[in-house]
Parts: sequence; structure tokens; C-alpha cells
Amino acid sequence: MKKFDLTEGSIASHVKAIAIPSSVGFFFNTMFNLVDSIYAGQLSTDALAGLSLSFPVFFLIIAIGSGIGNGTSALSAIAIGKKDIQEYHQYARNALILATVAGVGLIILSFNIIEPLFRLAGAEGLSLTYGVDYTQTIFIGSIFFLLNAALNGLLASQGNTKPYRNFLIIGFFMNLILDPLLIFGWFGLPALGTVGVALATVIVQLFGTVYLFNRWMKSDLYDKDMLIKAKARLATVHALLKQIIPAALNSATIALGIFIINYFVLLYGGSKTIAAYGAAVRIEQLVLLPTIGLNVAVLNIVGQNFGAKKMDRILQARAVVTKAGLLIMALGMVVIYPAAPYLIGIFNSDPMVIEAGTVYLRIEVLAFMSYVFLNMNVSVLQGIKKPNFALWIGIFRQLLPLALFYFLGTTLNMGIYGVWWGIVLINWTAVAITLFFTKIQLGRLQIQDSLSKVSMEST
Repeated sequence: MKKFDLTEGSIASHVKAIAIPSSVGFFFNTMFNLVDSIYAGQLSTDALAGLSLSFPVFFLIIAIGSGIGNGTSALSAIAIGKKDIQEYHQYARNALILATVAGVGLIILSFNIIEPLFRLAGAEGLSLTYGVDYTQTIFIGSIFFLLNAALNGLLASQGNTKPYRNFLIIGFFMNLILDPLLIFGWFGLPALGTVGVALATVIVQLFGTVYLFNRWMKSDLYDKDMLIKAKARLATVHALLKQIIPAALNSATIALGIFIINYFVLLYGGSKTIAAYGAAVRIEQLVLLPTIGLNVAVLNIVGQNFGAKKMDRILQARAVVTKAGLLIMALGMVVIYPAAPYLIGIFNSDPMVIEAGTVYLRIEVLAFMSYVFLNMNVSVLQGIKKPNFALWIGIFRQLLPLALFYFLGTTLNMGIYGVWWGIVLINWTAVAITLFFTKIQLGRLQIQDSLSKVSMEST
């Protein structure tokens, strides 16, 4: 069996081989962001609040990158499952072109949207200044973020997540060195503040593009002649966009949701609560890291087996990753609840910030397992070419808060507690909808698989 073939062998072994390197990489990526937040907190509470407010705007890049990465990975995995390596290179060429064009577009767009979005979220004073300076610099590096997403998708579809892991580990240590140099102006360099935080990130992403492209060219499936023969075709672009757009818009709805949450947090809690929320989300991301690796695993295992028409392995992969994810979240809940105040204290020593972040985390632990059900099933659906559901459930999860937060926070006079409990209620409602829809889609696939087998036996 070839290393990139996920249609044979133990599902559990494939999950470990893909998920563990991916999770390790994303751990260092989250630590990367934690380091940024810690240094921003050392500058001032306003700087930390500015970075927290930047997240939904910065998430536009993450959303498009997520769409490009997931879409490229899903279609490339299906092509590999069908044993069509020329099609794999066709997707590769067009995905890299799309990433480049989208990156340039984001750079141009950023000069007109960033400050208005911050003001719309209620940012003002130093928090506004710090946030805009940071985000504008990040957007200049958009093209590198998106190319890295596409290259990772091409590698992950082969079941190879180690290069991206290596990039994220190296990037973490690069950032650890670059951040203080650029933020505080060590060794005679100008002190750039939050601009320095962003510039360090852009430099790391540029390194990642060079490194990942080199690793892809050395991967098992890369064929220079096939890549040269591949053309920029509208049909291929259309196929990619059918996967990319729903995934990107789903991620964009997350940015919208965070934007809405930030608005209500500022409304009910003020700048110290938004700083606490930003720190708490970083901690929450750390707990969710292993499940991100599981998402990558199930997407590519399901994609290849969908291409190979192996329904039983699709169901098995879904079951394996769900059980693993729930176990990880159970452990996370046990650790986070008692440790919450100490973890928030790493970012900021202000007692009000620590108290607000602790309250959030101790309520949010009740939603941890919901992310497993949501993310695993959305990845399964994308792997079987049903990506549109991700968009609709994303819209549901991120727009419902407008009414619910107001109802809980103002009508029921729960204030900031209404926001925290609202997040839990919305997530579990979305889980119920997602499980119902996924059951229907997999049931249809099983019927089609059974009819296909009957047809083959009759002939």
C-alpha cells in the first residue's frame, strides 16, 4: 500500500498518522497566537483589547484560507481515491492560482474596510488605534496565508500533515524571537508596538510559503510534467469554488459571530471584559486543538474513500474520530474548570480581567463537546461533496445571537451572563440540526451503495 492511500488499512492508524502531526502543528500555531496576546498584554490592556477586537476582521483571511485549504484537500483526496493523479495536479494548479488572486484582492480591500469595521464593533481610543495598526499590517501578508492553506491542502489530501506541522513549529520559535525584537525595538530596531506583532506574523507566513512549496514538490504524488500539463480551466475553478465558497463563508460566519459577540461583550462588560474574552478564547482554542487534527483526518479519509466508493470506511472513520474527540473534550473540561483563573492570569494581572475570563471559561466548558459533533460532521459532509450545509449551519449559529443575546442580556437582565449562556444554547441546538442532516445524507449514500452492489451482482 502506498503511503498516500487512505482507502486501505486501519482507519484508526490513518487517523493517528494524520491527526497527531496536525494537532501538534496547530498546538504551536495556537501558542504562536498566545505569545502575541501575552506580548500585547505587556504593552497595555488597550493593546490586548485591540488584538481581541482584530480577531473577527483578521478572520476574513482565516475564513478564505480555511475554504481554500478544505476545498483543495477534499477534491484532491477524492481524485486520489479515484486514482486520477492528473486530476489531482489540475486541482493543484488552479487552487494555487485562486489563492494568489484572492490574496491580492484582500490586500486591496483591506485599505477600505478595516477601520470602519472596528468602529462598527464599538472600538474607540487606543484600542481602536492598536487594533487597526495590527490588522492592516496582517492583511499585507494575506497572499502568504492563502498559499500556505492551499499547499497544506495538497499535502494533507495525501495523508501527509507533517510538513505543515514542521512549519508551524518552526514558525512558533521564529515568532518568539521576532515579537520582542519588533514590538519593543531590541538591538536598535524601532519599537513598532502592535505593528511589530503583525509584521512578525507576516515574515513567518512568507517563510511558510517557501518551505511548504518545497515540501510539496518532494511529496509522493508531485509530478512536474503533470503540473505543467494542467491548465487554468473554468470547470476546475468552478469545482473548487463549489467546495471553497461554502467552507469559506462558514468560517466567515464565525468571524461575524465573534464580531457580534464582541459587540455585546462591550455593551454589557466593557474593555476589560473584551480583553478577558480574547484571552479566554485563546485558552479555549488550545483545548480544541486535538479535535482540529481529527477534522483534518476525517476530511481526507472520507474524501479518498468517497472517491473509491467505500461507504463502510466512511462510516467507520466518522465513528472513530467522534469517539476520540469526545474523550479529549471530557479531559479538557476537567482541566479547564478549576484552572481557569490561573490561565487567564497568564495574559493579564488585572483582577477584573481574571474574574471575567474565569466566568466565561467555566460556563463555556459546557459547550466543549458540541464542537466535536459540529466540526466532525461538517468535515464528513465536505468529504462526500456536501459542503453547502456548513454555510447554512454557520449562518444559524452566528446570526441567532443577535436576538438571543439581546433577549437574555437585556430582556431577562442577565447582562454578560446572557452572552455566555447564549453561546452554549446556540451550539447545542446546532448539534441537533447537524446530526439530523448528516444522518439523512449518509443514509442516502448507503442506499446508493447498496443499489450499486445489487446492479453489479446482477450483471
